Amino acid sequence: MEQIEEENRPMELTRHQELLSWVAAQAALTRPDNIVWIDGSKAQLNALRAQAVSTGELLELNGDKQPGCWLHRTEVSDVARVEGRTFICCEREEDAGPTNHWMAPDEMRALLRPLYDGCMRGRTMYVIPYSMGVVDSPFARYGVELTDSLYVVLSMAIMTRFGRPVLDALGDTGEYVKCLHAKADIDPDRRYIAHFPQDNTIMSVNSDYGGNALLCKKCFSLRIASVQGRSQGWLAEHMLILGVENPRGEVRYLAAAFPSACGKTDLAMLTPPERYRAQGWKIWCVGDDIAWLRVGPDGRLWAMNPENGYLGVIPGVSPKTGPNILATVSRDTLFTNTAQNLDDDTAWWEGLSDTPPRHALDWKGSPWDGALSAEKGAQANARFCSPITNCPCLSPEYENPAGVPISAIVFGGRRAKVAPLVYQSRDWVHGVFAGSIMASETTAAATGKVGVVRRDPMAMLPFCGYNMADYWRHWLEMGALLGDNAPLVFHVNWFRTDGDGKLLWPGFGENLRVLEWMLRRCGGEAEAVESPVGLLPRTEDIDLEGSGVTRTALENLLSIDKALWRDDVADIRAFYARFGGRLPQELEQALHELEAGLNERPS
Repeated sequence: MEQIEEENRPMELTRHQELLSWVAAQAALTRPDNIVWIDGSKAQLNALRAQAVSTGELLELNGDKQPGCWLHRTEVSDVARVEGRTFICCEREEDAGPTNHWMAPDEMRALLRPLYDGCMRGRTMYVIPYSMGVVDSPFARYGVELTDSLYVVLSMAIMTRFGRPVLDALGDTGEYVKCLHAKADIDPDRRYIAHFPQDNTIMSVNSDYGGNALLCKKCFSLRIASVQGRSQGWLAEHMLILGVENPRGEVRYLAAAFPSACGKTDLAMLTPPERYRAQGWKIWCVGDDIAWLRVGPDGRLWAMNPENGYLGVIPGVSPKTGPNILATVSRDTLFTNTAQNLDDDTAWWEGLSDTPPRHALDWKGSPWDGALSAEKGAQANARFCSPITNCPCLSPEYENPAGVPISAIVFGGRRAKVAPLVYQSRDWVHGVFAGSIMASETTAAATGKVGVVRRDPMAMLPFCGYNMADYWRHWLEMGALLGDNAPLVFHVNWFRTDGDGKLLWPGFGENLRVLEWMLRRCGGEAEAVESPVGLLPRTEDIDLEGSGVTRTALENLLSIDKALWRDDVADIRAFYARFGGRLPQELEQALHELEAGLNERPS
């Protein structure tokens, strides 16, 4: 094997012999010219940024208008997660379940080995030790990613705690998730993201897009962590964590799961309506994407955001829709696939302003005139990667090693007619049922077909690392552990429409009006009325002053169309049938009770 140069000495950073042996074995396979261990120092990161600019991997933006910001462009074929080429490689196919792509571990390793063989020749392998969660906290889990991408290194430096403190926490024998990533040729036909839960291993090749290449994200924090959580008695969830402070200074925390395009980051960084701000209401963001939840010593459910940054979709973010997001991305941010306004050398995306730049480069790097071009300047999935500390509404508890206590869990989807604005589940089992039947309807912009229902239980369909029926069973077991301390569970739908297809609810900051009712329910301070689907607020219990929503519209938003729900029951039953005998009986019973309630005639 060729001699590989090591820029820094790993033995000075760690005495973890198994880790050193694993890195050496992957280097022998991929054959990089150099190996660089990421120690977390500012000097090293600054040097790597300068190197990325010199190679063209990054473009430095206007230091006055967007200080510390950079732009990265991916290959045109490499702009999103590739669910069809993402695999769970456990020993038995039935343990992966019907909603995951599966391949036997030995078969996948045999397929991947030739793709990695010599793929880093002429490149540097970077070794990134990182922590999901506050280092040395009860929640913390560790990983080491090997990559030939500077973009990955610099993104991981934003998204995680990393470097020497992680190696110190690992010590000589600590457990870690092995993450091997290689850009290789960015060949979409040979692109794979493979997870080996039994080995705590992730292997990704032929992509340099964030969700496929930053293996701390969905790969570790959800797919691998969900398996760890099941065996260790905790939950890894695709959820934001939000604190709501009322005028009395009381803060209650909720964790919320939404499928894509349903406003998760918008809710995480919600700006209260002016009237609420005047009264003293405040929002505290703990996290916008991932929540790890466990039963605390006091018997309550506690949640922690394992990430240290934000990786969000930027198109559509404007001063109206996301002022806190704009503040977050205003500095020290790595943009991916936005347009570049050449007049002032800044990142630009659709929604940022009403007047697109006339003199710009689009996300592909081609000349672009926003006033004349029929094409969009930013790619639809363009991203921002920002430090969590940039967020103006960041919770002071975000680094509490114990996490924050959860009063409410919220599920939601995009339904034009079926789901009401909000309902509360009757108990924990009913809440798991509500999460298991979560769905969103497609829009014309997404698929060309409107109203196609896609089930996405707990917003985890693409991210659960094992059979989803077993995942629901784990949720039920967690409820049994919590007992009377279980949070209340709610379902929301910000996307109910009238007969003309117009949204009935204004969304964004106005969603606080619904959160207020939920949290008053948690404190035993609000009433509710029964319905076949769950407990609904009385119309007088949602504050509409200044919202622009009429009481009649609210009645529509809270109405239950039993015929539509009966159709939905049939769809749910077909979805459940995919899981056969592994489906928990409690969920089958909840579906039966829903159907019975819908068929019950008024007395």
